[in-house]
Amino acid sequence: MKLKRILSAVAAFALCASLAGCGASASSAAESAAEPASSEAVSTVEEASPETSAESAALRVAGLKGPTTMGLVNMLTANDAADTIDFNMYGAADEVVPLLVKGDIDAAAVPANLAATLYQKTNGAVEVACVNTLGVLYIVENGETVNSVADLKGQTLVTTGKGTTPEYVLRYVLSENGLDPDTDVTIEYCSEATEALSKVQAGEATIAMLPQPFVTSALAQVEGLRVALDMKEEWQKVAGSKLVTGVLVVRKDAVDADPARFAAFMDAYQASVDAANNDLAGTAALCEEYGIVAKAALAQKALPQCNIVFETGDQMKTDLTTYYQVLFDADPTSVGGTMPADDFYYAG
Repeated sequence: MKLKRILSAVAAFALCASLAGCGASASSAAESAAEPASSEAVSTVEEASPETSAESAALRVAGLKGPTTMGLVNMLTANDAADTIDFNMYGAADEVVPLLVKGDIDAAAVPANLAATLYQKTNGAVEVACVNTLGVLYIVENGETVNSVADLKGQTLVTTGKGTTPEYVLRYVLSENGLDPDTDVTIEYCSEATEALSKVQAGEATIAMLPQPFVTSALAQVEGLRVALDMKEEWQKVAGSKLVTGVLVVRKDAVDADPARFAAFMDAYQASVDAANNDLAGTAALCEEYGIVAKAALAQKALPQCNIVFETGDQMKTDLTTYYQVLFDADPTSVGGTMPADDFYYAG
C-alpha cells in the first residue's frame, strides 16, 4: 500500500493558514469536496480496453484531499490494508479522471456529479458503489439575522461555485422555499472560499455559503461568525432525500474480475467510515499523518460536520437520483447530458 504526497507541504498547510487578511489561500480539500471537476477533462481521455483492468491483489483506489478521503483513511493502517487497497491521493478530480478512464486505477472517491459524467463518457464502463459524503455546504453569518431560508430574502450572500453544483444546490433550496434566486437574494460569486470570507471580514457582506472543512477553520478564527443554516438539512426539507457530495465510483471490469476482492474492500471501507464517525481523535491523527488535513485538532473538530457516510443500495439510488435530477434540470451537462441508467448503481 502506498500514498502519493502529490500536494506540497505548503498546500497541505493552507487549510489552517491565518484568515485574518486576504492573503490566505482556500483549502483544496474544501473546494474539491463542494465543486466538481471540469467535464472537459473527461471528454479528452480515451477509454481503456477490456484487458487494461488491474489483476493485482489490492484494489487501486484514488482519493481527493478532503472529506471523501477522511472516510477512507482508517483503511490505510489496517493490518491487511496492503492486500485490500493500493491508495493514492490527488489534489484535484481532473487528475483522477484520465487514470480511471484508462484503467490505470480501479476506483476513485469523486464528486457525485463527476461520477455521472464518467458513466456517460465511458459508455457505462463505471458504476457508483456507494455514497461516501453527504452535504458539506453551510451558510455562515457574521450576525444573527438569518435563522431560516426565508430570512435570506433581501440579503447579499457570497459564495463560490458559479455554474457548478454549489450554485445549483443553492438556487434549488431558495426556489423551493419561495424565493427567486435572481431577484430576492443578491448572490455574489467568488473564485475561492477565502475570497468569500474576506468579504465578510471586510464588512462587504455578512453572509457566505462555504464548504467543510473550511467552515470549521473559519469559525475558529473569525470572531462573531456562526453557522446559520446547514444546507444538507435545508435540502432534505424540500427534496425529501439526502444531499449528496461525494461517491465512490468503480470500473465495472475491476469488480467483475474479482467480485470477492471488491466485496472485501467494501466491507473494509464501511468499517473505516464507522471508525471515522466513532473514533474522532484517532481518525483526526491519521488525517494529519497522511496530509488530508493540516492539523489533527482541526480535523477532529471538522469530522462531525463533514457528514461522512457509507450508503449503498436503494437509499444510495434514491438520494443520487433526486440529486442528479436537480442538477440535470439546472444544466444537463453537469451530469453528462442525460440521467444515469439503472446499471450505473452497483447492486452488490
